[in-house]
Amino acid sequence: MRYNSSILIIKLLVLHYLSVLCVSQDFDFFYFVQQWPGAYCDTKHSCCYPKTGKPAADFGIHGLWPNYKDGSWPSNCDPDSVFSVQEISDLIGRLQKSWPSLSCPSSNGNRFWSHEWEKHGTCSESELDQHDYFEAGLKLKEKVNLLSILKNAGIEPDDGFYSLDSIEEAIKEGVGHAAGIECNKDSAGNSQLYQVYLCVDTSGSDIIECPKLPRGRCASNVQFAKF
Repeated sequence: MRYNSSILIIKLLVLHYLSVLCVSQDFDFFYFVQQWPGAYCDTKHSCCYPKTGKPAADFGIHGLWPNYKDGSWPSNCDPDSVFSVQEISDLIGRLQKSWPSLSCPSSNGNRFWSHEWEKHGTCSESELDQHDYFEAGLKLKEKVNLLSILKNAGIEPDDGFYSLDSIEEAIKEGVGHAAGIECNKDSAGNSQLYQVYLCVDTSGSDIIECPKLPRGRCASNVQFAKF
């Protein structure tokens, strides 16, 4: 019995060590991901507007995701760090505008933000607490106006098709660093501009050259859907 108790204690100590290691683990950079609502809604899954109404025709934040240089990423690092609206009460208005949820059923955004914090944000707690994490995303959105950058290059959300190269070049010129482009397909099978990945340093404040660009399945010509 004493032997079995010792084994149990060792197992518990190992589990505790692993949980602490997971919470405190470092990461190499963030992906700052913005999505185009026209492409999100123009799929077989459809979308639901937030309870605050239809968002502006602009890129919205999807998330700020810690990543490793080898292409892997941590997730759900601290189960004890639960999302709290009270922690970000002063940011709600800005979050509703710049970080809206388009998933169904229609919501006030809390479920979306909770998911982003608990899956991704908790893995950056060595750098950012909950308030700082969401504020960092909002500040990055203000710093990078993707829609203006693309419009300045003659790339408009008009259901027209644009070369993937021209989109990548416009963003690189406007931001100063290469971006990862992710596409989806509408019901007609058209490849659509869906998400743009930019890389950010571990402080969550400065855009950097991507250690590793994500692979987006895009055609050579991409539709920029209306919204």
